[in-house]
Amino acid sequence: MTVIAALPFLPDAVIFDMDGLMIDSERVSLACWNEAAQASGLPLDERFFLRMVGLGDRDCRALLQQQGLSEGTIETLVDTCHALYDARTQHGLPLRPGIMELLDLLKAHAVPRAVATSTRQPRANRKLAAAGLLPYFDAVVAGNDVERPKPAPDIYLLAARTLGQDPQRCLALEDSPAGTRAALAAGMTVIQVPDLVDPDDAQRALGHRIVTSLLDAHALLLPLLR
Repeated sequence: MTVIAALPFLPDAVIFDMDGLMIDSERVSLACWNEAAQASGLPLDERFFLRMVGLGDRDCRALLQQQGLSEGTIETLVDTCHALYDARTQHGLPLRPGIMELLDLLKAHAVPRAVATSTRQPRANRKLAAAGLLPYFDAVVAGNDVERPKPAPDIYLLAARTLGQDPQRCLALEDSPAGTRAALAAGMTVIQVPDLVDPDDAQRALGHRIVTSLLDAHALLLPLLR
């Protein structure tokens, strides 16, 4: 059994990723990409689309360009995927285990909370609202709020600045490799809760905490809030 190191301090704020961390949406997204590719007759499979997890729109499009797809083909693929995704998520999606317990704990102790998601607005707020999570957050920073997407640190730095907090005193919660690197680059303490993409050796060598669910994150914070 792996022992997870205690957190070094009570964070002044906690910043959350959204998809795959709080909302169980990555599987739906993956299915929509696959269906859109099949509809367009493109030879792209799940292994390819897993590379998009945690990336912003621009980087996803760059991956598609590397496959030799034309701009028109990419636009059709993206539009089809988004239409499928919006239709399947308009009434909300399941939550990841432990998210409500963690949010309730932080709210009870008045710890500031923000979202830092690669999803663009207004889709980000719409998804949070449909999941019943939006009222828990003091700020939502979306992919179109920054010039450089994850794994650049910009979105986490902006989230901390929006909350009026020092990034080095913030805790970030992430599922994806790109998001984890972004938060670490921002100087934050990071807990990674992997979803579809398991951390490889290079990711584990970064030295952050890796846990199996948000219930583990809750357990790490609880002793600091008593």
